Parts: sequence; structure tokens; C-alpha cells
Amino acid sequence: MDAEGQESFREFVESRSSALLKTAVLLSGGDRHAGEDLLQNALIRAAGRWHRIEEPEAYVRQILYRQQVSRWRLKWPRRELSVPEPLESPARHGSDDGPGAADLRIVMRAALARLTTRQRTVLVLRYFEDLPEADVARLLGCSVGTVRSTTHRSLARLRGLAPELAALGPADAEQQPSRDFSPVEVRP
Repeated sequence: MDAEGQESFREFVESRSSALLKTAVLLSGGDRHAGEDLLQNALIRAAGRWHRIEEPEAYVRQILYRQQVSRWRLKWPRRELSVPEPLESPARHGSDDGPGAADLRIVMRAALARLTTRQRTVLVLRYFEDLPEADVARLLGCSVGTVRSTTHRSLARLRGLAPELAALGPADAEQQPSRDFSPVEVRP
């Protein structure tokens, strides 16, 4: 990589690494160390092709997703360790969430960590990354129907693991009782 490419890569890492790390940690079940490893491997792969990449963030995110898919397809699944602490403290970023929001983030992270890797990956891609079902299916190498059914089962399991998250549904839930709880409104 030439000097200009190195500087461009360095600027990208400095500006986008915190957002990419959040995604990587969520994909790895709340294990910050595994998320850091996932991100580091993705950045190493991107650095080798940096001069050919048109959209660096999309490219690195796709590497993250594919590496995570490879992890849950392993013969011997690795044991995951959940860390019950939020990624960011609200005080550090001047957010006025209050202690209740921090508690809900901890509950959400713990519940996500108890899902299977595949379930967690689908939920992170659908609701945290806000990708449409077709894009998730393409990234994971499965059908749209598989993404839908996995999303449905994952949300049902998430509701069972953390019933207190149901309180985060829309304010008009009593007007629309059939609407499912969507974690899109809660950013862990």
C-alpha cells in the first residue's frame, strides 16, 4: 500500500472503528474481545485490497458478517462469554438516557448473548444494521424465507428470555395489539 493509501486507511479506521466495533461486539454476543478480534480480522482483510475498494465501510461490514457466518458454521462451536456491561456509558456521550435505559441495554445484551449465533446475527443485521430481508439473505447465503422464519423465532425467544423488553414496544400498542415488539427502537 502506498503512502496515500495508508493515510486513507488510517483516517477510515479512526473515523469508523467505534461504529464498526459496536456491530462486531453485537455479532459476537456481547463479548468485546471477540468483537475486537472480528473487527481486526476484517480490517486486515480490507487493508490488503484498500486501493480497489469503492465503499470501504460497506466492504468492511460485509467482511464482518461473512466472518460471523463462518464462525457459526464451524463444526465445533466456540463457547461464548457474555459481558454484562454497556458498550458506552450515557455520561460519556452526554446522553440523558437515565439509569433505566442503561439497565435495559444490559438486559438486551444479556438476552442477545443467550440466542444462538445465527439468531443473533439475523437480528443484528435486520434491526441494528437496518438491512432489508433480501440483503440479509444475500449476506448469509440463505433464502428470504429463512431470514423471515429465523427473525420470527429469534424475536419470540428474545421475548421469552427478557419479558421486560416488551414494555419498550410502541406507545400505541393497545391500539395495535397484533404488532410484534421490534428491537429497532432499542439500540444496545
